[in-house]
Parts: sequence; C-alpha cells; structure tokens
Amino acid sequence: MSTIANDVYSSLGLAGTAQSASGNNAESLGQADFLRLMTEQLKHQDPLNPMENSAFLGQLAQFSTVQGIQSLNASVEGFAGAMASDQLLRGATMVGREVLLPSSRVALPAEGSTSGIVAAPAPGLVTIEVTDANGQPVRQFTVAANAAGEVPFAWDGTDAAGQRLPEGAYGITAKHVTEAGATTSLSTYVRGKVESVSVGTDGLYLDIEGLGTAPLGHVLRVG
Repeated sequence: MSTIANDVYSSLGLAGTAQSASGNNAESLGQADFLRLMTEQLKHQDPLNPMENSAFLGQLAQFSTVQGIQSLNASVEGFAGAMASDQLLRGATMVGREVLLPSSRVALPAEGSTSGIVAAPAPGLVTIEVTDANGQPVRQFTVAANAAGEVPFAWDGTDAAGQRLPEGAYGITAKHVTEAGATTSLSTYVRGKVESVSVGTDGLYLDIEGLGTAPLGHVLRVG
C-alpha cells in the first residue's frame, strides 16, 4: 500500500511532501488531504503545459484504489479476529468431553480402564500390545473381530501378572490376524478427555488429558 501512496504523491509533483508524510504515516492520507494536494498542484502547474484531464482521473483512480485496499484490509482483519473468537467459543464447549482420535499412546487414569477402537480389514483376531515408557511390553490381549469394521477394545490397567500399573501414558499397537494366518498392522484410535482448547495459526487445538495436544481436525468422534 505504501508504494501506491508514494506513486500518488509523485504523480502530483510533490515528492518532498511524500517523503515527509511517509516519515509520519503515509497511510493516514485522507480524502481532504488528497484534495488539498490536488489544489496545490493546479496552482503550481505550468499554464503553457497544463495537465490533461486524464492525468487527474488517473490520480483519482489511484487514490480510490488505495482507500479501497485499506478498507478491505481492515474488513479482513476484523473478520479474522471474529473467526478466531468464534472458534475459541465453539472449542470451549468441548472441554470435559470425551473424544476419539488416532494415537499410538493411551492414557491410563488413576482408577478405571481406558479404551479405543481399531478398524479390522476382515474377520479374525486383533492383538493389542501395551508398552511402558521404555518400550517394554507390559500387557497383551486379543479381541475377536467378527467382521470387517470397527472393533472396540478396553484395557483395565493391569499388567500380565494382574497388578495395577501407575497412571500415565502407555504405548499401544495393534495387529490383525486372519483365519489363514495373514497379519496386518492396524492404526489405533483411543478415547481421551479434553482439558482445554487453544487457537493456533492453523486452527483449533485440544489438550487431551494424558496425551498432549491434538488438532481439532484429528477428532473422529465426540462423546
């Protein structure tokens, strides 16, 4: 916008004035200022070689363009601010809700179990393996997949010996085995509770209890 504004000053033959105004705030040029500058230009033009009407029309068009761009920018900034506020308000309604999202970790609460789903490609058995922070297996169990589609699973928080493990985040993997013995690794989708929301430069983010931050776009289901 500054370049366009400077072109207006130059075309008026007032380069010095343009530099002075730029030092303060060139974008603050108003309609009254523009008309005063044009009047001064008319006073000081060469009477033997006056400016053509098309030159004045060109200057008016330039000034209108500058004003239009400034108004458009102000409108866009206001719209962006309103959208960010609206996103935050809508995201606040998700605080305390349970969501389902893709994750290779599962959050074990102090009491109770944790759960999720996998998508089985065909009937067979789904083996779920839970690992600790060091990547060591702590529990393995199987869930039957009677058909292709969603297969829910739940972990009660105990290890292979039946001892309750401390709360925290644990790694989780899944694989599907058909009746013919073909094995396929599966993506895991876990449930987590939304603790807070925040607005980033690229959208809304959810802070999931025990799992960290995830974009709103990753949520598959809200409980």
